[in-house]
Amino acid sequence: MNLRKILSPAMALPVGILTVIVLMVVPIPAMMLDLFFVLNIALSVAILMAAMNAEKPLDFSSFPSVLLFATLLRLALNVASTRVVLLHGHEGEAAAGKVIEAFGAFLIGGNFAVGLFVFMILMIINLVVVTKGAGRVSEVSARFTLDALPGKQMAIDADLAAGLMTADEAKARRREIATEADFYGSMDGASKFVKGDAVAALLILGVNIIAGLVLGMVSHGLSAGEAGERYVTLAVGDALVASVPALLLSIAAAIIVTRVSDSRDLAGQIGGQLAEPRIWLPVAGILAAMGLIPAMPQSIFLPLSAMAFALWRMLSRRQAAAVLKEKEPEAKPDPTRIAIEDVSDQSLVTIELGFGLVHLADERRGAPLVARLTGLRRQLCEALGFVVPQFRIKDSFDLAPDRYRVVLGGAPLGSGQLRPDRLLAIDTGDAGVGASVPGEATRDPSFGCPALWIEPGARDLAVAEGYLVVDAESVVATHINQLLAARPQELLGPDQVRELLDAVRERHSQLVETITPQPLTLAAITRLLRALLADGITLAHPLPVLASLSQAAQQTTEHDRLVDMLRADLGPLLVGSLCPPDERLPVITLAAELEEMVVGGLHDPASGQIVIEPDLARSIGERIAVILAKRQPGAAMPALIVQPRARRPLAALLKLRAPGCAVLSINELPAAQPIEVIAIVGGENEAVPQLQGGTEAIEYEREPLAA
Repeated sequence: MNLRKILSPAMALPVGILTVIVLMVVPIPAMMLDLFFVLNIALSVAILMAAMNAEKPLDFSSFPSVLLFATLLRLALNVASTRVVLLHGHEGEAAAGKVIEAFGAFLIGGNFAVGLFVFMILMIINLVVVTKGAGRVSEVSARFTLDALPGKQMAIDADLAAGLMTADEAKARRREIATEADFYGSMDGASKFVKGDAVAALLILGVNIIAGLVLGMVSHGLSAGEAGERYVTLAVGDALVASVPALLLSIAAAIIVTRVSDSRDLAGQIGGQLAEPRIWLPVAGILAAMGLIPAMPQSIFLPLSAMAFALWRMLSRRQAAAVLKEKEPEAKPDPTRIAIEDVSDQSLVTIELGFGLVHLADERRGAPLVARLTGLRRQLCEALGFVVPQFRIKDSFDLAPDRYRVVLGGAPLGSGQLRPDRLLAIDTGDAGVGASVPGEATRDPSFGCPALWIEPGARDLAVAEGYLVVDAESVVATHINQLLAARPQELLGPDQVRELLDAVRERHSQLVETITPQPLTLAAITRLLRALLADGITLAHPLPVLASLSQAAQQTTEHDRLVDMLRADLGPLLVGSLCPPDERLPVITLAAELEEMVVGGLHDPASGQIVIEPDLARSIGERIAVILAKRQPGAAMPALIVQPRARRPLAALLKLRAPGCAVLSINELPAAQPIEVIAIVGGENEAVPQLQGGTEAIEYEREPLAA
């Protein structure tokens, strides 16, 4: 177990750092030095390949740290090789190891003067060209990335608010942006490692040459020529051994900072962009023209021109074949065959566009409306707790070119008019009285507010005047959201209920088994959940809803009784959607005589439900509408509290005459919920003074409800 811990990947980095320190301090034999030189070259090649195969810079986000450790390793090897060269250089070229001897003999032919010039050229390439360019790119990239950081954060917040991404996706995107900023900042500093390494290589070479000449002549009695031939050759070979990995790392750093995010690696990206036929025909022509000049070597220019021409022909044929394949006509459909898809629309929600608005859903133009509706659908799914069926967008010649229509199950819900090339400036009440913004007067289709269609250039002026400015796609999405949010029960079907139950069954199988298939069928559960959605109880948290349904289903399977029992059990959810838990719930009640008239009135002989007389219904609806109209803007909407038997008919009445007022039965009001009676409809004095807090006030408020 201890050996396994020592050899674990987590111990590789500490062991590597300790090895670097040992190389700097402890003398090592020439054979070990050869091994580390080869490992250093292999490591540099591996880093270069990783940089080339990364699809985007962040795929190799550890590069700055890797560059630091690789630079330290190379400097440690320089220290170790310097020690070996100075101690044993007088013994001959083989004294410093086979690798240094090979570089000195093969690359420079044993001539240290040639080696010096080769080394200087490599340093110029590394220090002046590659390292300096990579450092500049790193600096500019870090600056631009940091400058763009606030804009990227605001874009994420806007997409999150529009529902185009989830909270987890936004968190991952923010983490990616922060990592990108850290990466380019680190690369800006890491480029200094490469530059400092190149400068250190020059200084180490100078130290090795001077120290070798001095030690050779003073300590070992060599002549100046002999000392130069032995020590300088070894020093130059040592410098070349170190400069090759340094150049590879500099190239890797330059590749990383100059990469552009793409789905391909560097070779695929370059190959794909150079595979354009129009590139190679001019190349072939220019090479042929240069080859026809008498002084030029035709044996080189003309064959290369022929190769470029052959490459142009090959790429042209490939491109033509690809275009022909795209344009290849599909098999002609049989005109006598009529499929069900041709005559039946399987989608639940359809958005019909006039032909002047079709470009909003055109993928070649980015399909802004499709992206906005996708975000809206995701938002509805999260709010309602089930997967809303996919929307369908289609053109309609029945509509005017600039109009759209929202259809639910074949029935039109609403329509509106758009100016796709303009913005809608909506007066939500904040625009000044003397606001002068040029535009075409209209009304917001969602809420009926006064609005103007303005030119995009007038956006800043409209915002400064207090208007809310939105684009055409947002107008459609908001209108659809307002229409569908008013009737969420119509979006729920048996398929969505089955999907919801299957998801709950994975972790709460016993709960689902107590509900379906016995005592309730899928159709009965669907009808029940649709009734709860119509009453404002969402399925975003299905467990308490299904737990209450499980208990109620053991007592009855009658639909109306189940709804009443579930509402009573889920009363805190109903009240919680009306007011915060630490505030009083504004309440309207009916006078005892009026409530008795409602309960004791007519009944439907078929269903047994209470039917309110028309004059009485009109009187109650008008009075509650007046009470709601007198509420201060921003004040919580009140709830009408009635007897359980009167809740259903009064809820149906107020849904038409006062849709902002919720209707609750006394059984649905939590016992600990503080209330404030703001009016008693039908009493001698309907205005009720606001009560002070305290138990006595709450008890007084609940007394009329018991009548």
